[in-house]
Amino acid sequence: MYGSLIGSNFTFSYRDYDRGIDVSWGRADEMRSTYGLFQSVQSLTLIWNNLISSDSGTTQRNIIRGFNLTVTFNPGDVEYLDGYANLTFARSTVNDPWKLIRWHDESNY
Repeated sequence: MYGSLIGSNFTFSYRDYDRGIDVSWGRADEMRSTYGLFQSVQSLTLIWNNLISSDSGTTQRNIIRGFNLTVTFNPGDVEYLDGYANLTFARSTVNDPWKLIRWHDESNY
């Protein structure tokens, strides 16, 4: 299901503060990393929070939204992440489905 939402030209990016560099990857790496995440955890809980910004284009839209992510590897190993997702959706025409083409993680880990 996730794969049907991701555009062929998708890019995910984030800031690696430990190394002081920006990191990005494309659709194939996104699908592989997401699959690996789902295979290695007991549960994931994603809560979308306040809408920071949104525009209303007919073929491209940008949305910035806060989130809380809880990743449970096992009962003794739970990670809590809070941050912001800067998302860009696009479609060729107003009759086509929206596809996520860019996700920039604006979190400060």
